[in-house]
Amino acid sequence: MKKFDVLVIGGGPGGITVTRNLGRRKDISVGVIRPEDHSMIYCAIPYAIEGLISIEKTFKSDGLVTDVGAELIRDKAVKVDFDNKQVAVEKGGIYGYDKLVIATGSEPAFPSIPGISLNGIFAVKTENDLRRTIALKETGLKKAVVVGAGAIGVELAQALKGVGISVDLIDIADQILGSIADSDMTAEVQGKIIDNGIRMFLNTQVTALKGDKTVREVVLSSGEAIKFADKEGEPVHGAVFFAITMKPGIDIFKETALDIEKGGIVVNGRMETNIPNVYAVGDCVQFVSGITGAVISGKLATNAVPMGKVAARNIMGIDSEYQGYFNGAATKVYDLFIGGTGLTEKMALQSGYDVVAGYGATTTIFPILPGAKKVKVKLVADRKTHRLLGGQILSEEPVGAKIDLLTFALQKATLLEEVSMLSYSAQPYQSFYPAQNAIVMAADEILAALN
Repeated sequence: MKKFDVLVIGGGPGGITVTRNLGRRKDISVGVIRPEDHSMIYCAIPYAIEGLISIEKTFKSDGLVTDVGAELIRDKAVKVDFDNKQVAVEKGGIYGYDKLVIATGSEPAFPSIPGISLNGIFAVKTENDLRRTIALKETGLKKAVVVGAGAIGVELAQALKGVGISVDLIDIADQILGSIADSDMTAEVQGKIIDNGIRMFLNTQVTALKGDKTVREVVLSSGEAIKFADKEGEPVHGAVFFAITMKPGIDIFKETALDIEKGGIVVNGRMETNIPNVYAVGDCVQFVSGITGAVISGKLATNAVPMGKVAARNIMGIDSEYQGYFNGAATKVYDLFIGGTGLTEKMALQSGYDVVAGYGATTTIFPILPGAKKVKVKLVADRKTHRLLGGQILSEEPVGAKIDLLTFALQKATLLEEVSMLSYSAQPYQSFYPAQNAIVMAADEILAALN
């Protein structure tokens, strides 16, 4: 039995981050157990489906692990013995550890509805999912139903439509991208989706799937049915893609002493579990909002990475604590870019805040120059304390950098008065006029209303 100072189960963003940070210490031996052939850039999967990049472009290099001196074990962990500090793998090996990091990620969750076991029903998460979807495309897929209008579902719908497949997009909510932005910021984005020929069914659930061996009909809560048939009623090749829920990948731990709740493995701010010398990071973890302190979902690679840093630092004896989820995220819908961070107005109201919101609108460069495009900002704040609770941005150019700025403001519990005094740069080809900034405008609008 080979023994490591630190053994990592999982090769995604959290596991890689732990490994690379520990790799700076040559006195620590690290092993990484990864069942997949490749660690993937999951958010690039829709673009491989559309043919904009090759499958291979979605693979991360194994060198991210091995170049820092860690040993990559290509196998699947099937049992963990916490008492004896051992991990058994599928091929029959056993590995020992002094400290264990669980980074087993998440996996798609399918609804319990009639017909869910039929052929032709997919998720898009793994390399196998990607290859199967591309194979569907290449063998004449004509119609697709995408269930879930979050960022993954919206990006997948665009990708499938982009290769000539008829697409219907379904969501139980009354808007798309509800975890990113409010309906007043997503309305234009929804219009883009419709204008590009994707049918949308909002406030709608899939209640059943029908077919012989393969799904041929999707039954909706409205009573409507989407049939995989052409205008003459002849059957066509169709598929259903679920992009609604991800569940923590923690099945091998369910009969152990590890503290697990609905959202995943319970950890403290140091990423420590209830078992000494056992840490957990990433999608397999249940954690809290950095704003409200309540348990929320945070299954994003951008959350797994700082979690991995915190775990690695504490393993090395450097005191570190994770602040919680702020969930900054962005996506692209045709020629529009939209992003959000923290709480939407709807989320803030549900969390019990007395909410006030404000808007700012400018252009991406001086409006007197050619190529100026719009930028719209929405800020959400607590009326009582004036604390910033969230922000959303819609533009015809990428919004990621501005979302990151707002996320940093949330991490620092910034007040509206401080946002109003943001010191920003200005240059004709890089910003609006020096006298105005869309984020500052939104803060000023709220303050004017409050005062």
